[in-house]
Amino acid sequence: MTRIVFLVFLVLLSFGTQLTTSQQKETDRSITSDDFIQNRPKPRRSKRIRKGPSYYHLASSQSEKIFDSSNSSIVQLGITIWKWQPATVADYRFGQSAGNNRRNSEWRRIESDTQFREGDQIRLSIESPVDGYLYVVDRDWFSDGNSGETLLIFPTRGEDNRLEAGKLIDIPAEDRMPFRAKPKPNQAGELLTIIVTKSPLSLSLTNETQPVSGRQLAEWERKWTALQARFEMNGGAGQTRTIEEQEAASRKGARQLTRDDPAPQTIYYLTPKTSDGFLFNLMLSYFR
Repeated sequence: MTRIVFLVFLVLLSFGTQLTTSQQKETDRSITSDDFIQNRPKPRRSKRIRKGPSYYHLASSQSEKIFDSSNSSIVQLGITIWKWQPATVADYRFGQSAGNNRRNSEWRRIESDTQFREGDQIRLSIESPVDGYLYVVDRDWFSDGNSGETLLIFPTRGEDNRLEAGKLIDIPAEDRMPFRAKPKPNQAGELLTIIVTKSPLSLSLTNETQPVSGRQLAEWERKWTALQARFEMNGGAGQTRTIEEQEAASRKGARQLTRDDPAPQTIYYLTPKTSDGFLFNLMLSYFR
């Protein structure tokens, strides 16, 4: 009888240990916005009561290495994808006029794995908690694994690609037309390659997007491709763009986001190969 009780105790102990380990892993796979926004400037005069940190859940990961808290080389990048939500016929039926339908016709946050339909209008806001330089390469990606022409879509001549805490870079810029989804036959999506470097690249920029050779892209990928984990803000999808976010992305540099302002919808944790830059891919998928 004593032996049976002892065995039951061992089973319960083992179960409790497994549960604790599972709960710990779940905690390790969750983050808050505080780590990302801590480098933003403090608000000069805050008339708002901060609601506290935003919470994020792990959406995808390439490796457990990124969760090693002792790894001081981990970097972060914040991306918010905005989709234009037009007013609907129902909005007008319920008393929304063309002049007061702001709640129903504006830019709204979406998660980065959202699938887009033809005609959808899209913008990206990109923020880094540390200084750097941003470059974005775009390719049509097809369901057979082939890709179309490789284009550097940001920056073009005259565009400021410097990243710093609290500054948003909009792609396309607010004074330009947003992306409009126009999938080609058999096109799975747009593959965006996000590159952040410590120093600016030696590129001859033009006023338009320009081709990037396969050799050049392969060299960047060899040097800077980083393991990544993607975290999505809990309950963030559907939130509308604030005036503060719009001003922080303005070319005029009207203001920086402060610690009281919204955090990015998506935060990437990355483990670069070197300290001079990192690179990862973001797929904007089309609904089929």
